[in-house]
Amino acid sequence: MWTSWSGNVRFTPERVFTPSDEAGLQQVIQDAHARGGTVRVVGSRHSCSDVYVTYDTLVSMERLSGLVRADTDACTAAFLPGTTVEQAGTALMPHDLAMENMGHIDQQTLAGAISTGTHGAGKRLPNLSAQLIGVRLVDGTGTIRVFDEDNHPDTMQALRVSLGALGVFTEVTLRLLPQYRLVRKQYRASLHDCLIHLHDLMDTHRNFLFYWYPRRDDVTVRTWDEDDRDVPDLPFGELYKTARGYAKDVLPSEQELRFNELEYSVSLEDAVACFLDIRARIKAKHRKDVGWRVLFRPVRGDDSWLSNSYGKPAVVAITIHQNATLPYQPYFDDIETIFRAYGGRPHWGKKHSLRAADLRTLYPKWDAFQQLRSQLDPEGVLLNDHLKTLFTDDE
Repeated sequence: MWTSWSGNVRFTPERVFTPSDEAGLQQVIQDAHARGGTVRVVGSRHSCSDVYVTYDTLVSMERLSGLVRADTDACTAAFLPGTTVEQAGTALMPHDLAMENMGHIDQQTLAGAISTGTHGAGKRLPNLSAQLIGVRLVDGTGTIRVFDEDNHPDTMQALRVSLGALGVFTEVTLRLLPQYRLVRKQYRASLHDCLIHLHDLMDTHRNFLFYWYPRRDDVTVRTWDEDDRDVPDLPFGELYKTARGYAKDVLPSEQELRFNELEYSVSLEDAVACFLDIRARIKAKHRKDVGWRVLFRPVRGDDSWLSNSYGKPAVVAITIHQNATLPYQPYFDDIETIFRAYGGRPHWGKKHSLRAADLRTLYPKWDAFQQLRSQLDPEGVLLNDHLKTLFTDDE
């Protein structure tokens, strides 16, 4: 039985393959295509959605890991898809390169993080998929294809956040930055002060987020800035933790406790109102059952067709959590109604209840994505039941 990191997803596939090269992966997909079967791919299992669940053929990327090549002058590097974000950061150090941004967790595979729109925090920083400038993949017919942003700009906009529905990545090329160091500061502050200064915080700091625990009245504010910048401490709150180091070491944070998540991205203009509605609902109905934080992270917009920040200057990703050992569905269902009232878009790797008819109204390039999917996977070899509810219910 395969189990997700949080333990909420459990399934037993009929077949499991761990190919060590592209040819082996290609053969698995060709065989599934020939017999009318399906294939899904699993990375680090950090998603708490059913995006990788299959009762047919599961492909693990654990043997397709490592740096393929790096170009320090061009600030690019190519990786095998099963390389984790942490491994990528370490491999880039000798080449004096670094990823532009990272999320809270660095154990996801690059292919999984890119394909689900994983992001960090920062109004001027897009999600990880925006760093993807080229890809090799095996499509749903078992054909190897190569795309890059110079020659296939529209296709790349679709591929960057594609949930593995357009093909299985075998190599990803990323646009990077020269290696850099950051200082991370953590403050305790009142919610009132945080919201009063919110736009200054988002504009001043390279990375910024805050979170609120339902059984507390204050919030935690976290900022990151280049170590060579003279950024003063916040004019409010109590500074209680500081860390300095290379970006790969101070952008992520340790996650010892396991949890399930619901996350939607809403427009920058609606973010505070949405957060306050969620806070009020939790205090009124869920405070005795929920102790985990509500996280508020700005993210720069992008042009990836299924990105939850598509077509906007910036969005705010608001995330609610529940301990992995406790019931979460009634809580998530209730808060999801608030997200939907604000026109929010769900994180593809986290829990949500939206189906194809709901999603089409949220993504202007939805039909274009479906058209490309029909070309790259005409028989639906790369779909599981979960993706069918996302992509085919209204066809």
